[in-house]
Amino acid sequence: MKIEQALAEIETLQPLQGLPMAWKWSPMPRCVFSLAMDTDGQWAYQMNALDVHDEGLAEAVLAFARQRQLGRDPDPRPFAVAPGFSYGDYTFDAVVAAAPAVHGFHGGRNEDLNEVVSGVFPAYLCEFRGDESVDEAAMRFKRMLRPTLISRPPVPYLRMRYENTRTGGGSVGHARGFTTPDVLVRELGLLEGAPGSFVEFENLRGEVWRIEWEQAWLVNGKPSDMPPLDGWVTSVLGCR
Repeated sequence: MKIEQALAEIETLQPLQGLPMAWKWSPMPRCVFSLAMDTDGQWAYQMNALDVHDEGLAEAVLAFARQRQLGRDPDPRPFAVAPGFSYGDYTFDAVVAAAPAVHGFHGGRNEDLNEVVSGVFPAYLCEFRGDESVDEAAMRFKRMLRPTLISRPPVPYLRMRYENTRTGGGSVGHARGFTTPDVLVRELGLLEGAPGSFVEFENLRGEVWRIEWEQAWLVNGKPSDMPPLDGWVTSVLGCR
């Protein structure tokens, strides 16, 4: 795959001034795409931004990914996570590469190019466990993480199932599905006064909590006083 040749067909292509072998383009209003080729020209790292484009951040992310050849493996993980990233006043602590099958940046337009591009973005370590399937990673990448927003807060790894006898709400099936901390906090708050209800969730370390209300709080089957929910959930999920 001749990456430079494919990029040359992009009308709005411009070089990134602070990074060699790197370019940016805007395929539509609100969007800026940035891409850096690997040193051998056979692989590339691409970061997409929506609404706000910080060129310094984009260059730092691309350089960090290229130095580590992030996601460039014969059989890449859906998410390849590299800790130790920092830039300016941002609170990101990692850069993540989404595999071609996950990001689909060039799918339907140039499949050959798509297969030699890591979709990279600044991220938080608490968002990934490392055993996500392609389908799980694609769902989180496209619907939950919002990787194109550089001002985004953490979206910690969180899987949950629940049932509430008072509200009639509940998850489908016995498997825990991905959700967000605000949903967890809301459902925990609705447990009190609803006997027979429960919330069960796990974090990125595979730790599982089952919270029930039976005239008192039960945490993993033991009576317990519940601390303030927002702070407790943040601590348990490992995100600052």
